[in-house]
Amino acid sequence: MSIEVGTASWTDAMLIKSGRFYPKGCTSAEARLRFYADHFPMVEVDASYYAMPSAAHSALWAQRTPSGFTFNMKAFRLFTGHQTEPKFFPPDIQQALPQSGKKNLYYRDVPPDVIDELWRRFFEALEPLRAAGKLGAVLFQFAPWITTAPRDKAHVAHCAERMAPYLTAFEFRNASWFDERHRASTLAFERERGLVHVVMDAPEEVTTRAHTVWEATSPRLAIVRLHGRNADTWSGSTTASGRFNYDYSDEELEQLTIPIREIAKRVDRTDVVFNNCFEDSAQRNALTMIRLLNRHDAGSGTGFELT
Repeated sequence: MSIEVGTASWTDAMLIKSGRFYPKGCTSAEARLRFYADHFPMVEVDASYYAMPSAAHSALWAQRTPSGFTFNMKAFRLFTGHQTEPKFFPPDIQQALPQSGKKNLYYRDVPPDVIDELWRRFFEALEPLRAAGKLGAVLFQFAPWITTAPRDKAHVAHCAERMAPYLTAFEFRNASWFDERHRASTLAFERERGLVHVVMDAPEEVTTRAHTVWEATSPRLAIVRLHGRNADTWSGSTTASGRFNYDYSDEELEQLTIPIREIAKRVDRTDVVFNNCFEDSAQRNALTMIRLLNRHDAGSGTGFELT
């Protein structure tokens, strides 16, 4: 049993601009990743959501991190039901997209042969990390409008089939997936397919999100993603850094260690990922979480491996 703590991304513009995590002179992509990997054992790659990742970048990431370091790769936005502007597709594929004049395209709008090519390139980009033993899970953060309606459920199942046999995690944002009517069936869906259920910490007052459910559906991995608890900015901000502008208190983090340790008893590894990506909040909170978990487990004899 192990608990690995890290953050969502290591190159956010606001993080770099804050000047409070990377030391002076740590300005290159290689230097930043090496510095990050000196402090954390895992990271979530968010850039792969915004644009199709490349094998070249994955190979560099594998080379620049120590043995045992883990990358969780976020799925490309088109796959997760999000609106995708043509400019976010690879340049050569943009020519094959429907010339409908639409500002945004959705998965259903893209020709099947282009869809197949996008999946092929996505798997190609994962390969260097998989070959190096550094690929953790592939995270699908489904759009808030992906509901339990039949068409949406069919797309979610389609993504699960496409991803086999990769270790894959699903984070649902629509409340219907874990309401009283669907909670049991959603968890059963994940368990039957070996999917990793993502526990989401987010503002309780917000109704436009899925419920927080502390369950493990894969014996291999559990993921806890912490988005902050700022209800005022959750729906009103136009940027991720603004939306997740929150600094967890030590008391809040201490409280979170309790369910994290409990869920870690049921799986081989638990990833705790801070996504409160405002300036250096995520990195500071992640370091505090490591300290709190280490302090507790050093004197408790739990047998957890904290990294």
